[in-house]
Amino acid sequence: MPHFFINSNQINNKIVEISDKENYNHLARSLRSRAGEKLLLIDENQIQYETIITEITGSKILAKIEKSYPSKRYLDFELYLGQSPLRSDAQNLLIEKATELGVTGVFPVITDNCAVAKSVIEKKIPKWQKIMYESSKQCERSNIPECFECTTLDILPQKEDFDRILVFCERIATKTIRDIFETKPINKGDKILVIVGPEGGFSQKEFDYFKSNRFEMLTLGDLILRAETAVITGLGNIIYEYANFNRQHKK
Repeated sequence: MPHFFINSNQINNKIVEISDKENYNHLARSLRSRAGEKLLLIDENQIQYETIITEITGSKILAKIEKSYPSKRYLDFELYLGQSPLRSDAQNLLIEKATELGVTGVFPVITDNCAVAKSVIEKKIPKWQKIMYESSKQCERSNIPECFECTTLDILPQKEDFDRILVFCERIATKTIRDIFETKPINKGDKILVIVGPEGGFSQKEFDYFKSNRFEMLTLGDLILRAETAVITGLGNIIYEYANFNRQHKK
C-alpha cells in the first residue's frame, strides 16, 4: 500500500488533517477514498502512521491514528548516484529504480559520450524529482531523495565529500563489489558515491581522470550491461553485500 507524506503539524489529538491540494486530490478524487478505509502516512521525522479515514469533506480528509512507529524503510548509510542521463524512457525507469533502491540523491552528470544535451537535462530535473516523489510513496520510503542540478565530473563533489567513490567501468576494472567489502567494508553512516557512465561508456580521458583521483573502479562481471541495468545491478549488489557483511559480523 502506498503511503502519503505529511507534516507533523497536521496532527492534533491523534487526528490527521489532510487539506493540501496534491494529497487531497490524489486521495479523494483519483483513488476515490472513503471513510473507513485504511491510510498509511509518514511525517518529516520518519514516523509512520497507520490510520483510518473518519471523514472526507469538499476540502479536507480526517484520519484517526491507530498506530505509529519509526519507519524502517531507509538505508543506514548514504548512497548517492552520479549518472550520465539517458534518453527519456530509460532515464525515467532508472530514476524510479534508484529511488526504490534507497539512494539519498542523484547527480545528473554530463560526460563525453552523454547522449542528452545539457539544456534538455536541466529541463528534465523537475520531472525526475517528481518521479522520485511518486516512487517514494509507492515503495513506502521514509524520505524523498533529491535530484541535484546538472554537473560534470570535474565539479562533481570530490573525495573529501564522500567516504568512498565507486565507479562502474566496463572492460578495464577487475575489482568487484565483494572485493571492496573484504578489504575495506562500507560502514553504517558512510557517505558513498557511485558513478555510472552513458550507453557509450566513459572516454579514455575520463578513465584517466578516475585513475589520477584514485577512484575505486569496479566491474559488474564479463557481460556488457546497458547503463540503466548497470545502475540497478550495481546499487542492488552494494546493498546486498552491505547487508550480508553486517549479518556475518553480528554472529
